[in-house]
Amino acid sequence: MCIWIGHSFLLSPDIMTAPVWKVIVRFAAVFGLCAGFRCDVVAEENPNIPAIANYFTTKGRYEEVNPHLIDDILAVNSSILQPPSAQCRIIHLTAIVRHGTRYPTGKNIKKMHDFYELVKSSAVGRESWLQELQNQWTMWYTEDMDGRLVQKGVDDLKNLAVRLSKLFPSMISEEKLRAGMIKFITSSKHRCVNSTLSFKAGLTELWAISDQEIEHTVNDALMRFFDQCTRFVQEVDGNPSALSEVESFRLGPEMRRVQEKIAERLGVPYSDITCDSAEAAFYLCAYEFAIKTVNSPWCRLFDQVDAQIMEYANDLKQFWKRGYGHDINSKSSCILFHDLFSRLEKAVSDHKSGQKVTEAVTVQVGHAETLLPLLTLLGFFKDNNRMTSVNYAAQTRRSFRTSLIVPYAANLVLVLYDCGNDDLRLQPLLNEKPVDFPGLTTQKASMPRFQDVKELYRELLQGCDFESECRLFRAPAEG
Repeated sequence: MCIWIGHSFLLSPDIMTAPVWKVIVRFAAVFGLCAGFRCDVVAEENPNIPAIANYFTTKGRYEEVNPHLIDDILAVNSSILQPPSAQCRIIHLTAIVRHGTRYPTGKNIKKMHDFYELVKSSAVGRESWLQELQNQWTMWYTEDMDGRLVQKGVDDLKNLAVRLSKLFPSMISEEKLRAGMIKFITSSKHRCVNSTLSFKAGLTELWAISDQEIEHTVNDALMRFFDQCTRFVQEVDGNPSALSEVESFRLGPEMRRVQEKIAERLGVPYSDITCDSAEAAFYLCAYEFAIKTVNSPWCRLFDQVDAQIMEYANDLKQFWKRGYGHDINSKSSCILFHDLFSRLEKAVSDHKSGQKVTEAVTVQVGHAETLLPLLTLLGFFKDNNRMTSVNYAAQTRRSFRTSLIVPYAANLVLVLYDCGNDDLRLQPLLNEKPVDFPGLTTQKASMPRFQDVKELYRELLQGCDFESECRLFRAPAEG
């Protein structure tokens, strides 16, 4: 028996011994065969990894998307770069990167504190994991941590920088860094600025550069466009009815059963466990793992079914707030979309005129809220059916899974090649794996002609004006 998963063809695990299945999963991950994003970590092979680690949504580790990094954090697979001919040369590379692993926000830390106090004071039971939570584990999260980058987040970006330099040695090089040909742009948020500093440190430490300061630019218009889009802020971000499907799911039967199971495991009345309680418990499991690489006893409050429901609850929120739920979610990223294509066109113009491409590499550091709207605008991860509060069971094979799209340090890399005879190619990579532009899936090696990509997005390139899209009261369309 075989299973067709996205772009991957895998043997079914039910006809193999567990060791063989684990080897195939790891092999597929290392050699770039997981473009369908279904090569999950096999939890049994590492007791330090929670069995539910693949469902932590935007709180997940980058390593769960790229399991081979667990064994070698600097491993790269250059075979994923397969230009149509040997004469192809890279002329520009843009990387849009999410910040690294961070502490919870102050708001979520408060939820976690409240749930911890409930467990400590009211839970009953003799299970060893529960005894550990009540008698040994201490609440160490404080509200002043408020989303700051942790040491793991520093390492996330340092290691990403080194891997990208290994994957693209002609572009991310000491020579280009010293020459100012690698530009850095960041959101003003401390976790993004510190992630940018970490990415730069990964390169300067790699090449032992101590005699030169590498500059970066703060640009919230590009990296936090969602804050500056009035229509998005008022119609979605500040409008509870825009997320009515999310609230309906939180009050629905799937979430209610998760809450009941948590109450049963803790030996407390059902009424003590709310949606916020379930969310806080999930956060405690996820953050302990992401920050400290600990398989915490908090994770014992969830089985895989529970975790899939919790993942869906968050994906549903991201769908309606950052994804395909409302048109303005993606249109708010028009400014970043045009900036991206302007850089590509400038590189082409410089290259064709015989000039040196002065901005060979652009590294832009932002948020999950930066990447998701842009990926949505570009048409990635669009399922046939919209996510709602009542179609959870039908969405188990959905492609819109934030656990796989925007973990910490998630990155969208666009690589522009000149293959000679005016043959320009553009390769998109998401989290260091090739992806296909929607509608351009038949061209070799996920590397379509740049002209075809521009044709695909012709309407956006001709329109998608940030000012007009984000204006609260827009003039009605003619006709």
